[in-house]
Amino acid sequence: MRMVKNKHNKKPTSLRCSPFSLVSTVVGCVFMIHLIMLYSRKYSVDLEVSSQLLIHHPIVRELERVEEENIHMPPPRKRSPRAIKRKPKRPTTLVEEFLDENSQIRHLFFPDMKSAFGPTKDDNDSDTLHHFFPGRIWLDTEGNPIQAHGGGILYDERSKIYYWYGEYKDGPTYHSHKKGPARVDIIGVGCYSSKDLWTWKNEGVVLAAEETDETHDLHKSNVLERPKVIYNSDTDKYVMWMHIDDANYTKASVGVAISDNPIGPFVYLYSKSPHGFDSRDMTVFKDEDNTAYLIYSSEDNSVLHIGPLTENYLDVKPVMKRIMVGQHREAPAIFKHENTYYMITSGCTGWAPNEALAHAAESVMGPWETLGNPCVGGNSVFRSTTFFAQSTHVIPLPGVHGAFIFMADRWNPADLRDSRYLWLPLIVGGPADKPLEFNFGFPMWSRVSVYWHRQWRLPSAGGKKIA
Repeated sequence: MRMVKNKHNKKPTSLRCSPFSLVSTVVGCVFMIHLIMLYSRKYSVDLEVSSQLLIHHPIVRELERVEEENIHMPPPRKRSPRAIKRKPKRPTTLVEEFLDENSQIRHLFFPDMKSAFGPTKDDNDSDTLHHFFPGRIWLDTEGNPIQAHGGGILYDERSKIYYWYGEYKDGPTYHSHKKGPARVDIIGVGCYSSKDLWTWKNEGVVLAAEETDETHDLHKSNVLERPKVIYNSDTDKYVMWMHIDDANYTKASVGVAISDNPIGPFVYLYSKSPHGFDSRDMTVFKDEDNTAYLIYSSEDNSVLHIGPLTENYLDVKPVMKRIMVGQHREAPAIFKHENTYYMITSGCTGWAPNEALAHAAESVMGPWETLGNPCVGGNSVFRSTTFFAQSTHVIPLPGVHGAFIFMADRWNPADLRDSRYLWLPLIVGGPADKPLEFNFGFPMWSRVSVYWHRQWRLPSAGGKKIA
């Protein structure tokens, strides 16, 4: 039987390429690769030139002379033979010593009032004036320890004054229940003012707790953390965002307050779950075009969310991006340098310190790349614990382009009012630690480095302005 040929069943034909089209394709690929290499080389040269200019700055060379720490572990405490037999004692780690309020070396992490620094100290001289001493008690102009934990800095362009807002924790530390975290009742948001970032005047509590109404978000039994203030030039208002929660951390919301004056009083407006999600550690960031963003840890701290605020900064817009998905990061501190956005975050370990990570992006909405641990100096344990502290904010270092101040809190869960501040120099420059996933593998930004110092000075110390 003869098969009938169907006119629709045509014989498959092989793909035929003319020599001209093949050559054109190859030339196009080579041209694209050449463009990418030129762009990468140009960026690398610009980055190298910028980094070299920064590195040769005398202040930067001084800030990069990091100090090493060699802390000797205390001898083990005596235990009865019966206790040793019942449960052999394993070696104690430096982190455990840090968290132990009865540790023999606790004074190394939390020095007493004798070593405090600030404008009221009688022993101030040229060797200590306008110097930071990370981890020591920092005194205000009245000689009292500064209470501005988990805070941030607002620079008011009109008055040329810095305002430092933070949690006012000058109360007793306790646990609301047996397994509850250490806490202090809400007192409010403290505010301090300064013209030099070192001499701080107490402006009082600018957003106070609610003493009687137990249904109010700011009732003293609740939680108020990480207040940040930004100024809206269109409405001429100062807007405060903060983490609002209940004692069990189940409310997980953001709160908003507003004021006509940087030193308050701030009027509390409301709380909400931004974009319909839970929100815990958070911050706000105001870009150069005056667009402001909310960044918050969400989905049980497994991911960060970021989205723009409305034009009046009093709410979030519906737009939101999920970043660092599944990485369990919190305590975001975001800043910008030469059209690149940078962020430092911490892990989620409660009051215990952990390793910081630096991240970078070409757009504030992402994608964000992880650059690695920014900490330099101290020792391996210091670096793996962010110098026993947690990030809260980053501000430009006055007078030095490409240099910043990294603000962090050294939490003291045994006595939260005695938590300390670590302000350290942060430099943007040099290659990143980790390979990137985007941009064809070419690094598009520099390494972020936070340098450990027991003592360091401001560039404007002694009245000398650094150009």
